Amino acid sequence: MAKASSKQALRTKFLAGLAVLGLGQAVLQTSVLQPFWSKNYSPAKAGKTGSLVDRSLSPDQMLFALAGFRELIAGILWVRADSFFDSGNYDAILPIIRLVTFLDPKQVDVFSTGIWHIAYNFTDEEQRSDRRYIPPAIALAKQGCEGNPETYEVFFETGWLWYHKIDDEYDQAVKYMEEAYKRPDIQPARKNLRSVVLQRAGRVEDGMENYYTLLEDAQKVFDKNPDVFQSRQNRDAIVGNLDTMIVRMVQRGFMAGKEGRPLNAYDVFPPFDTGFSVKVSVLQPRVVRFEGTWNVLPVGSRIRCVIKDADWDVFSKYPAQMNWEFSDDVNLEPPRDKTFMQEQLFVRNRRFDKTVDMSRDPTMYPFRSKRYLVEFYYNPRSAPPHIQDKFSWNGEGLADKNFTNTEIRPGTRVFYTYLELDKDQLLRKGEWQEKTPVTKTKNYVEVERTYIKGDQILQIPSLRSGG
Repeated sequence: MAKASSKQALRTKFLAGLAVLGLGQAVLQTSVLQPFWSKNYSPAKAGKTGSLVDRSLSPDQMLFALAGFRELIAGILWVRADSFFDSGNYDAILPIIRLVTFLDPKQVDVFSTGIWHIAYNFTDEEQRSDRRYIPPAIALAKQGCEGNPETYEVFFETGWLWYHKIDDEYDQAVKYMEEAYKRPDIQPARKNLRSVVLQRAGRVEDGMENYYTLLEDAQKVFDKNPDVFQSRQNRDAIVGNLDTMIVRMVQRGFMAGKEGRPLNAYDVFPPFDTGFSVKVSVLQPRVVRFEGTWNVLPVGSRIRCVIKDADWDVFSKYPAQMNWEFSDDVNLEPPRDKTFMQEQLFVRNRRFDKTVDMSRDPTMYPFRSKRYLVEFYYNPRSAPPHIQDKFSWNGEGLADKNFTNTEIRPGTRVFYTYLELDKDQLLRKGEWQEKTPVTKTKNYVEVERTYIKGDQILQIPSLRSGG
């Protein structure tokens, strides 16, 4: 009997202990974990805190994370994300990215993949990116850089985002690329991009100096391994890039301009009038047609076209783009009441004619504001090399008697203009239900009456020509 009573007492104490632990867990969950989760990770709070977690994640799972299983939970969640990638369920990946980077801030691959996924994978039915996602991608990139200063990877991915996806504010691309190049673990092949990024930012001489540095390093590798094909190929490729760049610096008049000499003996002279004109017609609700002229004959011109809210300073104060860093929150829910459409108008035979259908993506293009800007923009710094051979890096050879602009991108002559449409026009409401809204530049001429003289066609110079 005494032994049975002893077992019963032990069992009672054990159950009492479990009850205390359960009560403690309940108190911790109610007073600490639940408020913390609700504030920072509840889907209902997305957009206010910049965080989002899958609805299946409970405060109990947060308890495991805070109890020392952070990296384990992070790894399991990231494995789970693979199935979402495979099925194309991109929305489900967003909260996993955010949670994994919270649980394990050293998951560099998750930061790199997350930056790319957020900025690139959300598109409309015609594969145009939802650029409202780029600011949270940049915010995530900044957190990744701050948390992983010992490696080049997140810095490089951030620089690439500015260079390739945003394709503007090239100083930002240079800043992050330079940080990447300071890290000893950077892959040698990625160093070659530095010269191109520097040229995009207008730092042409720095780009040339980088080629010389790369050539010196490649030559040392080749001297040690003269029989290795890759060593010879890398050195010869850098020699070719450097040779081409020097020729272009001369023929484009870059060196003459640096010395204050006139440019009339170089390929950028006389500056070329691009002869831009455009007519914008709203064919159906959220379906817009762009027709116009651009006198650059060779294939390679893509004019940036943007439709965006005119009354939000994050958009309106930034010509042909937005303030990509308007918030440091990793807000994975973009501003659903704002519209930002960006398309490239491809020029063929000196004309463009593009119809943009936004009607199948009303969430991406809500058109809730009263007024909209329709912007047209071309920057020689992002032009292909054969077009730059006439326009040069900073637009010395670019002119448009109506729309040349030297203010919106300091240090560069660009082309820029805009038109305006209102909400009723874009949605074909009110007086526009039966009447097609049309707006155009003053110099637009209908196709039937358009004639462009031969001497107005841009002739592209070739390398080592008689310029």
